[in-house]
Amino acid sequence: MAAAGSGFEDPSADVLDRAAAAFGLLASPARLHIVWALAQGESDVTGLAERVGGALPAVSQHLTKLKLAGLVRARREGRRQVYLVDDPDVVDVVRLMVDRLSGRAGDIPAPRLRGL
Repeated sequence: MAAAGSGFEDPSADVLDRAAAAFGLLASPARLHIVWALAQGESDVTGLAERVGGALPAVSQHLTKLKLAGLVRARREGRRQVYLVDDPDVVDVVRLMVDRLSGRAGDIPAPRLRGL
């Protein structure tokens, strides 16, 4: 259905539901940090925990949620699981938002982020 006078089609309810679910997962500072870290390159859970400053079990749980949502995937490398971003478009959205907010860092107070 086109929005009145805009000439643009509104997304379907299904697309809006899936987008809201993805944004909901990324609304967690911990999961957002994990996706940001994986956007820079692959990592195992130990490396991610060290990078984002979280406990191993918490990071593992976040990765499970991100994996179930199709935002990240894992591949086996010997005895360890290596995680990587499975949706490059999500990386684009995350980078855009972080870059925009980083550019305005002096203009707006930084939100208080809870740890993992």
